Amino acid sequence: MRKVFASGNIAVAEAAMTAGLKFYAGYPITPSSDLMEYLAEELPRRGGVVIQMEDEIASINAIIGASNAGVKSMTATSGPGLSLMAEGIGLAVITETPIVIAHIMRAGPSTGVPTKTTQSDVFMVRWLTHGDYIIPSFAPWSVQEAFDLTIKAFNTSEKLRTPVFILSDAILAHVWEPLVVKEPGEVEIIERKTPRSKEGYVPYLPDEDLVPPMVPFGKGYKVLVESLAHDEKGYYAPNNEKYKQLVTRLNAKITRSIDWLFEYEGFFLDDSDIVLVAYGSVARTVFALAKQLRSSGLRTGLFRPKTLWPLHEKVIRERIKGRKVIVVENNIGKLALDVERILRDKEVYKAPVLNLESPTLKEVKEAVTQWL
Repeated sequence: MRKVFASGNIAVAEAAMTAGLKFYAGYPITPSSDLMEYLAEELPRRGGVVIQMEDEIASINAIIGASNAGVKSMTATSGPGLSLMAEGIGLAVITETPIVIAHIMRAGPSTGVPTKTTQSDVFMVRWLTHGDYIIPSFAPWSVQEAFDLTIKAFNTSEKLRTPVFILSDAILAHVWEPLVVKEPGEVEIIERKTPRSKEGYVPYLPDEDLVPPMVPFGKGYKVLVESLAHDEKGYYAPNNEKYKQLVTRLNAKITRSIDWLFEYEGFFLDDSDIVLVAYGSVARTVFALAKQLRSSGLRTGLFRPKTLWPLHEKVIRERIKGRKVIVVENNIGKLALDVERILRDKEVYKAPVLNLESPTLKEVKEAVTQWL
């Protein structure tokens, strides 16, 4: 391992290369552009390829193709770019193609404020495309965690054959902090399963973990990649039984791994009467507020989900139920809706802090203290 000083975007890029990234396709869009620029310089030195496509639609389809050709692939974008990728990401879901998307949030709707921050896309990565599906999403709060959770994103993608999001923002993307860069032998790296033999191979026949082994094109296997609802062989199967079987499995392979997927960090939760819930870069300021409130005599804790989707409802109920819960977000209040649903019989208070910059401690305190 080596210690460096790096930005959040550089941390994502370095982690991707550690995880085995070999193909990156993207289109420049603030505030993700410097991630691609960094990879354009570094990835070819490590045996990989970076290509600037004509737009985000081409980018997402290129990495889907590269993944099916057998290499770990990713892209990075921001709001308007992710909107264009929606159909392609749906294709990756139904074809069970492992890809990683670094989504660096910026203010919207539409082109919004390209150089400023937000947390307003947390539902976008959850419900981006049509149909029934779950796409795992990880939300780091520091440069080091951007590195660590990018490794987790690649491992999740390969293990479960699914698209995965790294959900960053303009603040975290460009803040510079100390970073410990781990090499492949120093961190667990998961590779996709491959079939034991060609004999009897069926492209979408799952193992006990509900994930089918995957082979790259050109290895002599009969592989059909079908965007329509399909049977285990990959052929279009427009009947209720096969559709139900497919969609149920695509979701169950994610939910069955919830204990492994879901990560969180708790501060001062054991004795707290008040629990602040926050994620991503905003959680840094909320953590400072929790300590300040404790010093004034209010027993306040912080619950910080690192995994935004899927949420581990049992863990959330066990850790914060029975306390006054206040959810702080740099949006109009989105994760708060799910926290309220999960806690069921407990009122959840929204503390939105709409700010194009990183919210100040004063602003967060004003949003929170109205509910104290």
